[in-house]
Amino acid sequence: MQALIFDLDGTLIDTVYAHVFAWQRAFAENGLAIDGWRIHRRIGMSGGLAARAAARELGREINAAQEEVLLKRHSELFRKFLPERRPLPGAVEMLRTLRAQKVPFGIATSGSRPEIDLSLETLGIGTETVVIERRDVKRAKPEPDLFLACQQKLGVPVGECYVVGDAVWDLLAARRAGMLSVGLLSGGYGENELLAAGAYRVYRDAADLHRSLDELGVLP
Repeated sequence: MQALIFDLDGTLIDTVYAHVFAWQRAFAENGLAIDGWRIHRRIGMSGGLAARAAARELGREINAAQEEVLLKRHSELFRKFLPERRPLPGAVEMLRTLRAQKVPFGIATSGSRPEIDLSLETLGIGTETVVIERRDVKRAKPEPDLFLACQQKLGVPVGECYVVGDAVWDLLAARRAGMLSVGLLSGGYGENELLAAGAYRVYRDAADLHRSLDELGVLP
């Protein structure tokens, strides 16, 4: 049976732009003014990698201490900007269907606890669901480690796994893992960008994917 491995931010939960604003404010407070769109293009990477990549956009290099300051401040600001979490359209219903049909699925996110806890709770994801976070692996997206760790915990062969994500970093990581990927437009990337990054199919959001699960051979 096919399994689904989901990204979290921008795929199942509406948090992408709160992350953008939090990173932008954290950078500004540390004397690094950066345009929001440049940060958006890095969302989906691990926090440390995103911070270093965004700094390079400004022609700057940051050391480990500066990176840690930015990460800590981003996390504080993110919780301040988004004290409540909203599932993206169709996300809760789709996960409910997968449980009812006994389709294996898991979450693989570049985020970390406790930052992701409220998002998981809002989606109704409990301890019975495989969740792989940034601290569980050596390397985050666009490396394949998160998805491979989730696949191994699910106990489903690589060739039977679909990765569902909203960012090019998800799809690149899926390609490196040897998995087919599905792109969602709910994180702000365009259809052509997702297809160019390797998406097998692109859907508007989780609700659109839910209606189309039979196209993937996931449901009869």
